[in-house]
Amino acid sequence: MPLLPVVRATLLAAALVAGVLVASGSPAAAVPECPPSCDGADPATAQGDSRPVPDAAAAGRIVTLHISDPDDLGWASIAQAAPGDEVWLDRTFDGGSNWDGKVGAVTLAVGQQTARTLMYQLDDKPRHRIGALRACGRSAATGEIACTAWARSRWNAGTRIAAAATALTAYYNFQTGVWPNIGWWNTANAVTALIDYYDRTGSVAYRYVIARTYNLNRTAELGEFRAKYIDDTGWWGLAWVRAYDLTGEAQYLHSAQIAADYMASYWDAKCGGGVWWDAARTYKNAITNELYLKLVAALHNRIPGDTANLTRATTAWDWFRSSGMINSDHLVNDGISSATCRNNGGRTWTYNQGVILGGLTELHRATGDPAVLGEATAIATAATTSPSLVVAGVLTEPCRTICGGPDQPSFKGAFVRNLGELDRTLPGRPYRKFLQAQVASLWATDRTSLDQYGLNWAGPMANLDAATQHSALDAYTAALP
Repeated sequence: MPLLPVVRATLLAAALVAGVLVASGSPAAAVPECPPSCDGADPATAQGDSRPVPDAAAAGRIVTLHISDPDDLGWASIAQAAPGDEVWLDRTFDGGSNWDGKVGAVTLAVGQQTARTLMYQLDDKPRHRIGALRACGRSAATGEIACTAWARSRWNAGTRIAAAATALTAYYNFQTGVWPNIGWWNTANAVTALIDYYDRTGSVAYRYVIARTYNLNRTAELGEFRAKYIDDTGWWGLAWVRAYDLTGEAQYLHSAQIAADYMASYWDAKCGGGVWWDAARTYKNAITNELYLKLVAALHNRIPGDTANLTRATTAWDWFRSSGMINSDHLVNDGISSATCRNNGGRTWTYNQGVILGGLTELHRATGDPAVLGEATAIATAATTSPSLVVAGVLTEPCRTICGGPDQPSFKGAFVRNLGELDRTLPGRPYRKFLQAQVASLWATDRTSLDQYGLNWAGPMANLDAATQHSALDAYTAALP
């Protein structure tokens, strides 16, 4: 794997003692930006010693990773070793995709059977990078190398949901304000998942992601989060509605309204109405129109005196309901045929069943119409009991395999997020047990030592990235009391 540039060399002992870095011929520099301690401290000074992952074995040598949560530092040790053997740490700042190798390497001297490295930082807080360590050892006699699993400190990861949020933030690129290696609309879902987590838990960890993402990407694509794929604009509009809910900052609501107006410009009379999926006007599908319904209803609910968005919302729902995309099983197919203006029989993706629930929840809030919740409940019950979407109690996609390309990892997250919104609106929370079952399966079968989650909520582990991670975080948040 490619190696990251070394971020920080081991500090000189004198600098550690003085707590400052001194340049030759220059005044003393500021205290090193690595609270509470810097690379190179002695493990004898550690305030804690947890061993979060199993030991590794190399030709009978026992390699152990030690973490001091109070210090946010870790070190490696080797036992039952021999002279010439080595022990070191690897350190990653992107969830294990890339790493600095052989950090703090120590070679055993004559007469030694045990050794340990100095302590090294887990997190690079000044640069907003969340790190992890693993311990490695090598037998001089055989050349065999063994490493433990990766682990991080429990700072901002003391609960299962907090650990999932931290793991999502670990993928985030602070310099660009996006999650690399996932799509534009997936990034909107990732920031939404974090906002929902902050809102439901009161956490303040990593809230910089909201403003950072907004400020660095406001001019991306067509500007103000508009894109040639109209559904992408809907995802971003909803993200900024949630940012407004959390922060009360009007700029977010302003951008959400721009997104709604842009989507509305792609509504026309073809097939009786509806918003086109793309700027080329090739397809009218379910997800674009669900997002539009939810966004304009949400804006009405947050803008005093609004009437325009409410009219858009009621018109959107009347059209959607009559479009035929909700089939006889109360599941939503992918879209309508441009040739026939009828249901195209496309796959009933999980997110198509989910976003409509959030849209109808917002519309009910706007109108008070009980029939709207009745429609939402029928779809939610069909989706959570459908053998094509739920296998042994665990949410899946109708094709069972990776068939939705880079989009698919976000689908289930969108479903559970919106199911949670409906569930919290209904008396007795009828879908909470279903949501709790998803969380239980994620924890038991689809989790790494870094609290990363993959595509398959019932296992096996696959396709780990920020999209699969935000989906897991969505599930944890939706299942909260």
